[in-house]
Amino acid sequence: MTGSIYHGQSGLPFSSALRIYEPLEAFPEQQQETLRAAGAGQASRAAVENAELLASLGRITRPDGDPFPTGRTDLVRVVAAPARRPPSGAVHGAPHDAAESGTAAAPQPDRLLYCPSQLVLRAGLAANALMEGIHGPLAQLLIPEEQRDKHQERIDEVRAHDGLSRVHTRASTWGIPFSWFCLFQESDPTDVVEADGHIVTVRIRAGIGNALERVSYAVAHLALAAPDLDMLEDLTQLTEWLELFHPDSAVELDYGGVADKVYPDDSPLDVRLGIECLAEGDMTGAAAAYRRLASRWVPIRQLARAS
Repeated sequence: MTGSIYHGQSGLPFSSALRIYEPLEAFPEQQQETLRAAGAGQASRAAVENAELLASLGRITRPDGDPFPTGRTDLVRVVAAPARRPPSGAVHGAPHDAAESGTAAAPQPDRLLYCPSQLVLRAGLAANALMEGIHGPLAQLLIPEEQRDKHQERIDEVRAHDGLSRVHTRASTWGIPFSWFCLFQESDPTDVVEADGHIVTVRIRAGIGNALERVSYAVAHLALAAPDLDMLEDLTQLTEWLELFHPDSAVELDYGGVADKVYPDDSPLDVRLGIECLAEGDMTGAAAAYRRLASRWVPIRQLARAS
């Protein structure tokens, strides 16, 4: 897949994202018109990614020192998902004997799913996480208290307007958490975005129902076979997050710039095999799966400490 050029994150830390796309009816009425307009405009995905990247670079070079997004131009990502199929043996809206007559149901058009960037909320959460480990003059230098207070007012305004507390995007720098791979399998729809001979990103999508089944399977097996594993807590939190969203949603893993270093990537398969081996008491198989993952991802994570 090529299409419109997306410049990506050249020269910046690798950043990956896990996103939830929901149908229009999952959002408050006052937000639906904005989302519907975004869907009608159908800006290319490359244009959305470039706009978000340029906006983030612009914020850190503001002369007033405010690094936070204002929320005035929040971006929306839109994907088309196959329409829900009627139950097997029945044509939606037709009597049962018509379905049995062999009359095929007319194909239903794809439906649009939406993922708002929610930059104001996400920036506030990221700042709070950063401040938890930094205090005193350094904290004031990185994000002045007056800027944090000003941004809290924006957060309160967004929550009052949109009525949403769930955040649709999780981000990770310098690698992808192994727990995220539990949501996907090799057969899931995958887009490989290329430009100038390089892989710009890879995006894998799965229905949220399938993702929940997969993560529940992983949690059940790890709870019995390796209850002390840190990944079990990550998966539990991931499950709680997924359960906040509409049952017709889709989950997307966006590799970002790290895709050019690791793709083709067998991580979803290796994570699944590792969990299955642990459940079966096959420590040799589990260790082999972990070694494959480590050989792929440890060098990426070490780049975070490189000068």
